[in-house]
Amino acid sequence: MAIVSMKALLESGVHFGHRTQKWNPAMKSYIFTERNSIHIIDLQQTVKALEVAYNLVRDTVAEGGTVLFVGTKRQAQETIQDEAIRVGMPYVTTRWLGGMLTNWSTIRQRVSELDELERMRDRGDFERITKKEALNLSRRIERLEYLLGGIRYMTQLPDLLFVVDVRREDTAIHEANLLNIPIVAMVDTNCDPRKVDYVIPSNDDAIRAIKLMVNKIAEAVVEGQELRKDDEEEIAPVTEVVMAGIDETELTDEDLLGAATLAKISAGRVAEAEERSAEAKEAELEAAGEAVVEEIAVEEAELEAAGEAVLEEIADEEVALETATEVDVEQVADEEAELEAVGEAVLEEIVVEEAELEAVGEAVLEEIAIEEAEVEVVGEVVVEEVALEEAELEEEEEAIVEEVANEEDTPETVLDEIELEAEAEEDEAAAEENEDATTEGNEEIELEEEN
Repeated sequence: MAIVSMKALLESGVHFGHRTQKWNPAMKSYIFTERNSIHIIDLQQTVKALEVAYNLVRDTVAEGGTVLFVGTKRQAQETIQDEAIRVGMPYVTTRWLGGMLTNWSTIRQRVSELDELERMRDRGDFERITKKEALNLSRRIERLEYLLGGIRYMTQLPDLLFVVDVRREDTAIHEANLLNIPIVAMVDTNCDPRKVDYVIPSNDDAIRAIKLMVNKIAEAVVEGQELRKDDEEEIAPVTEVVMAGIDETELTDEDLLGAATLAKISAGRVAEAEERSAEAKEAELEAAGEAVVEEIAVEEAELEAAGEAVLEEIADEEVALETATEVDVEQVADEEAELEAVGEAVLEEIVVEEAELEAVGEAVLEEIAIEEAEVEVVGEVVVEEVALEEAELEEEEEAIVEEVANEEDTPETVLDEIELEAEAEEDEAAAEENEDATTEGNEEIELEEEN
């Protein structure tokens, strides 16, 4: 039966790789296909590789070996720590210190220093020193616990390394290769599988995928521990029988050797003790020097970690700014489109209004032309009426002249009065014509002003 089902792998997103332009050609044999510019991992190979790794971890732990869990990326830190603590195995989740495997003796000295400082704190020694010294030692404990807390109970080099994200843990991979420590790792499509002994092709970025893989490796550790307990229970009775057959009485050196030999041995032991004391002093001096060097290295590592964190924050801010800029550009484009639509609508309204104004102007001009024609007609009628009136007046004058001529006794004054009356009537007719013309002109001006 398979260690994990294909359905569980699919639900956890183990099959999703990186984008095609970021792939490592060495992972070609583990890639099933490509979809939407993303590589899809062959889950059949993942199932087989996970089964091989499961058996390896189980057998290693059953033989008394140790598995070191390594995963310093944010998605894996909590899972690695929880599973490693559950099965009682060492782990590294904060930062891989250079030389953690290749310079194990120095790292072990730092762990011993951590244990000693904690014993001093528990005994109450910090209360006998100044507050500043106690504060510095407390900070030292916190820093060592932060960096080495996961491996403080690892007394020797691990027999197997389980790694999440080969690219990020390149230093750990390199040190394990130098010491010929087997490596089991989750390898994504952007990683180099040639540095890993047991490759598990998998998505190393998804939290669910990491939880699934780490959980299976932890179950292998638990199964190996149970097998080791069973073996120890079987060996214990045999060991008791063998030890029972051995004579408990032992002969001392005084019973077996002579006085001269014993003297030589005691002198050699004294010399060896002196040599050991000298070597111990030299070792203490070397340890002190290494401690100073290690403190400097730890501080440099902390500075590098702080720099990396700052760079990550800057990268996140740049991504956020790019995203915000893209959103702003889209909003500006939408607003410009809306403004263009509004402008087109306004232009259409202006064109319609201009057409309406032109139509109104043409109608007004037609009305003015009609009124002018009417005014001309009225003027002609008035002129005709004036002409008729003048003709009538002339006829009346002629009639009056004839009457006067017929009447011989008409004095000259009568003729003069008749002429004056005729002139007066002509003046009145001219005045009326002028008034009519003035009235018509004022009406035309008022119509033009209203238009």
